[in-house]
Amino acid sequence: MDMHPPLIDPFARPITYLRVSVTDRCDFRCVYCMAEHMQFLPKADLLTLEELDRLSTAFIGLGVRKLRITGGEPLVRRGIMGLLRQVSRHLGAGLDELTLTTNGSQLARHAAELADIGVRRVNVSLDTLDADKFAAITRWGRLPQVLEGIRAATDAGLRVKINAVALKGVNDSELIEIVQWCGDQGHDLTFIEVMPMGEMGEENRLDQYWPLSDLRARLAERYTLIDLAERTGGPARYVQLAQTGQKIGFITPLTHNFCESCNRVRVTCTGELFMCLGQEDNADLRAPLRASSDDAALRETIRAAIARKPKGHDFDYSRQAVAGQMTRHMSHTGG
Repeated sequence: MDMHPPLIDPFARPITYLRVSVTDRCDFRCVYCMAEHMQFLPKADLLTLEELDRLSTAFIGLGVRKLRITGGEPLVRRGIMGLLRQVSRHLGAGLDELTLTTNGSQLARHAAELADIGVRRVNVSLDTLDADKFAAITRWGRLPQVLEGIRAATDAGLRVKINAVALKGVNDSELIEIVQWCGDQGHDLTFIEVMPMGEMGEENRLDQYWPLSDLRARLAERYTLIDLAERTGGPARYVQLAQTGQKIGFITPLTHNFCESCNRVRVTCTGELFMCLGQEDNADLRAPLRASSDDAALRETIRAAIARKPKGHDFDYSRQAVAGQMTRHMSHTGG
């Protein structure tokens, strides 16, 4: 593969991590992510599997070492396993890690093949271990199906990290149970503060907002928390529970900006490159992909966009009106 000078943003941060959404569709309708009756994008607007491969390959040629496939729910995209297998040719040849974020609903079907392709870890979004609450949060999801998928992933040798959105009045009563379950199963766990993305509609994010400082204080009543210096270039701050040895991450987009070490960009399923999750500025990569079978214009567009990557974002809940709120749904931008 052609290697080119690596991508470095204006703040001297190398861009080594790309998240690519392969679909805006999902088989769940989680209340903090989607409206119940979503208007999905026309198929022609979406990047084809071939375009997704070209785009990923171009970024790897520009120094991206980690590629995360997201959605919507990536495993509902027709042909997705073929795309993953195609992209996996770069593993060990520029790409260090190929991974995905999933709701787990399709994992039982695909876990063995994912492991065969070279995926080593998956992130599974799971906010509750209570089947009734799970049905209420996801609207369409079934907890047993997801737990079966997680078991299949573990059996296939995949590491599983659980991502749990902290929701006041919903899963705050289950904090210790979720932590203990992840410890027993050998899963890492990251808690995420709910973010002001998409139409708020009848779901008022401020009512659901459970600050992780409170969650952390509750954990500290039960466990000894050891702060870990470990940073993955991502937004999580990690602690280790002295009693169990397990690692827990906290992602707090609202109370802490985690931008100074940001090494990532994300591409939506329609080929919009967002340099920052919390900013509207983006670049259209679909146009250069479709204008030419040669990737020179695509690489040039990517470089020009990275030159505009901002230092940080400005989500803020503190003023009670949600400032810095994004109008696009998380399912569009890709988790």
